[in-house]
Amino acid sequence: MRELRQIRDAVISALRTEGLAAEAAFPEKWAAERKTPLATVAVGTAEGRALGFDGYLGEIRGEDGQVREVYGKRLEGVITIDLRAERAADCEEGGETAAALLGKLPEGIRPGELSWEALSWEKQTGLFLRRGTLRCEALFLAETSGGPEFLDFILKGVLRNEQPA
Repeated sequence: MRELRQIRDAVISALRTEGLAAEAAFPEKWAAERKTPLATVAVGTAEGRALGFDGYLGEIRGEDGQVREVYGKRLEGVITIDLRAERAADCEEGGETAAALLGKLPEGIRPGELSWEALSWEKQTGLFLRRGTLRCEALFLAETSGGPEFLDFILKGVLRNEQPA
């Protein structure tokens, strides 16, 4: 689902803004190959709801003067953030850094509760692991292009021409 990828990419971007190496979960290379802490991010669960009547929010007039219909939908989800590092202290520090992301997310994501599991040793990678979850709500908007065609839902506060992380 494209909207879930947008949420994941916004969280990755916010983590990177805070100086933490971050990638999408299930990277091709194991985190053990890195010498610095790494956060992997995935969408755990998500539930969508239309806004307005069948998602219809109203009309806007574009810069070209054409009237466009605007539609919206809301997703409630849980983002998983796994921090792995060679040292336990780096995992702890990464968790503090990740908590700072709450103020760096696009306006379309309303963060809720951020919780962390206890620090553990992951035998498979030989690294310390700190697993966190972020409950959030995301708002997506779409508009007609002036004709019958419909544009994609875009996370509110994210530019249409931005490339995903």
